[in-house]
Amino acid sequence: MERTRTRTPVVSGWFGDSGAEGGFRLLGTRCSACAAVFFPREDAYCRNPHCAGDGELAEVPLSPRGRVWSYTDGRYRPPAPYVSDPEVPWEPYTLVAVELEAEGMVVLGQAAPGVGVADLAIGMEVEVVGGVLDETAETTWTTWRFRPVTDGAGGDGGDGADGEARP
Repeated sequence: MERTRTRTPVVSGWFGDSGAEGGFRLLGTRCSACAAVFFPREDAYCRNPHCAGDGELAEVPLSPRGRVWSYTDGRYRPPAPYVSDPEVPWEPYTLVAVELEAEGMVVLGQAAPGVGVADLAIGMEVEVVGGVLDETAETTWTTWRFRPVTDGAGGDGGDGADGEARP
């Protein structure tokens, strides 16, 4: 019997493919009373301390692009409770803090496969893309990644990666 692999978001409701609205997007919430936008999403109450608190929270897709605010590389295997196979060689990954265009908020995420610290610069335009965090025979856990924009049409980040390779 052949098993079907399921694609499972690492955190449900934080991102998705909005199709006609512009492809893969991070999902936040906006308060109708004060217009504050939150990521990660907030479903219980407005986190803005200056809000009257009587607004509704609605899901909104966040900007698909932003500018590199900061970046670094992870060159060591994190300790428990992080889960990783000690038998598999550790592969460094790049973390990117991105200030989203419209919202002006900074979001942290991994860079797309093939993008290292040498490929990034403060202020560089990047876009959010889908990616794979981990997979087993039954499940593929998906997440978001950032890759450089190389042209006005969105580009491919110069690496040809589709954001689906493992870190």
